[in-house]
Amino acid sequence: MAYSPEAKNPPRRIVVGESHAGQRVDNYLIRELRGVPKTHVYRIIRSGEVRVNGSRVRAETKLAAGDEVRLPPVRLPQASAPGEGCLAGRVLAPLPVLHEDAHLLAIDKPAGLAVHGGSGVSLGVIEQLRQERPRAPMLELAHRLDRETSGILLVAKTRAALVGLHHIMREKTGDKRYLVAVRGEWLNDRQHVKKPLARFTTHDGDRRVEVNEEEGQFAHTIFNLRERRRTMSLLEAELKTGRTHQIRVHLEHLGFPILGDAKYGDPALNRELARRTPVPLTRMFLHAASFSFQHPVTGQTLAIASPLPKELAAFWESTRETS
Repeated sequence: MAYSPEAKNPPRRIVVGESHAGQRVDNYLIRELRGVPKTHVYRIIRSGEVRVNGSRVRAETKLAAGDEVRLPPVRLPQASAPGEGCLAGRVLAPLPVLHEDAHLLAIDKPAGLAVHGGSGVSLGVIEQLRQERPRAPMLELAHRLDRETSGILLVAKTRAALVGLHHIMREKTGDKRYLVAVRGEWLNDRQHVKKPLARFTTHDGDRRVEVNEEEGQFAHTIFNLRERRRTMSLLEAELKTGRTHQIRVHLEHLGFPILGDAKYGDPALNRELARRTPVPLTRMFLHAASFSFQHPVTGQTLAIASPLPKELAAFWESTRETS
């Protein structure tokens, strides 16, 4: 989906529904003006071209149900062919659905697909979903997964669900587990790792995370041994906090880097695994496999599961005799 300087919209007036009550103006516009650069969205807010009930507003202004929002003419993204999405020149298949109800959607995200567009990626999960479901009144990411990570991704369909899911993520009241394969022979059946994590930027501009006892934020992961080979191990990771790259950095710090991890892994081993026959490993072996939580609106207990992707399952099985 490319941003076209030629195509334009006429002015629009939209009445805010209950599902968007309490949402900030900037977030509301970013959703309504899909594909329009965020810098342009903030410019039209600052210039006063966006009006709510006839008045100028700030980006952080909260909307109420029944508010009338006036949107000025804006450039539109070029439309893709019906049913098609594009990521780095590839046509994307419809996203697999693991669970859906009136309030939320659980997607089985494939590896290599960003959760949202940006940084050179024209289309991510949320943009693709909005293209696939143009009549949906609301579709918002409840959390994120790294681009290289596959598995369960939750999307809110109502404002109540979004607020509730954010609370679940913030308070860690759900049970979220990942499957991960690492270099080395893991010894303990169950191991708690409590190491503070801090973000930093390298000299070449690469954003990374490290264990930092002085400046880091508290981070807690529990690793359960699932299977052990002679040179590698399959673990289940329980997230007790949700720091950026938490699983990846905790494992790298312990000397058990994730197989296929280009940022924190073992480069030489990754190259070897990518050439491995008959089943190579060409992606990071990290998968969001299960998430159990209380439904944020109905209170029902949900247990969502995503099977290990075929390429990871085949690779792990191929190591049984040779590791």
